[in-house]
Amino acid sequence: MIFFLEVLIGGLLSGVMYSLVALGFVLIYKASGVFNFAQGALVFLAAATFVGLQEYGLGFWTAFGVTLLVMMAGAVLTEKFVLRKLVNQPQITLFMATIGLTFFLEGLTQMVWGSNPRALELGIDDRPVEWIAQATGINLSQFDLFAAGVAGALVALLALLFQKTKVGRALRAVADDHQAALSIGIPLKTIWAVVWSVAGFVAFVSGLIWGARNGVQFALTFVALKALPVLILGGFDSIPGAIVGGLIIGAAEKLAEVYLGPMVGGGIEVWVAYMIALLFLLIRPEGLFGEKHIDRV
Repeated sequence: MIFFLEVLIGGLLSGVMYSLVALGFVLIYKASGVFNFAQGALVFLAAATFVGLQEYGLGFWTAFGVTLLVMMAGAVLTEKFVLRKLVNQPQITLFMATIGLTFFLEGLTQMVWGSNPRALELGIDDRPVEWIAQATGINLSQFDLFAAGVAGALVALLALLFQKTKVGRALRAVADDHQAALSIGIPLKTIWAVVWSVAGFVAFVSGLIWGARNGVQFALTFVALKALPVLILGGFDSIPGAIVGGLIIGAAEKLAEVYLGPMVGGGIEVWVAYMIALLFLLIRPEGLFGEKHIDRV
């Protein structure tokens, strides 16, 4: 039972990190209806910029602040020079634009900061918490607990932003109906700029956490693929769905690898999330928290 709890809790902690990446998708999709395929490239850009600035001699907090400004400025420029030009275009056009943005950001990041893998240090050791291990016998990583705490705090902050503030209400109005929001004086371009800035901030935090976990390398762009099953389970426009979906995927991956992996030769952690997502697409394609859309034909 102790081993089961250790695997389960470790999976849940990983799931919170998946939820953090999924949030970037949810924020933009809620406000503009665009699936931002470039979110993974933003994560890579954030991590590479932070490490690169430190290599040039900047201190931790200076590099932190400059990278944050770069990410938010980049998000605003993306909205202004890419998406704003495509207002009222078909969704597939906007989706293809984010694919093009992905390749641009990946190339720009490697051109500026190089393509060699590098370590990112946050000062948190990836070793078991001694007092928890002594009290319960369960080994929980200090880094996993720290990452889950940061991700959980950010999720809570964004939930409050959407539910309790004037900007949040405007964001929900824009998500429901662009034209209706414009008719009552909500500035659509400003709201989109805010959403992309927040998504850039989420990508920045995700980049620091995943970069510290896996190293700063091109493979960070594939973190976005980890968020896809989370989005399918939780719903593309639901912040609570991103949280619950991440927890389910994280726990399922770890439990499946430990208990089912030996029966099939191992290696199922990589694809079990997509199998769960496929089942959800067949049973409940809108996700656990997504809204059902009924079109009259």
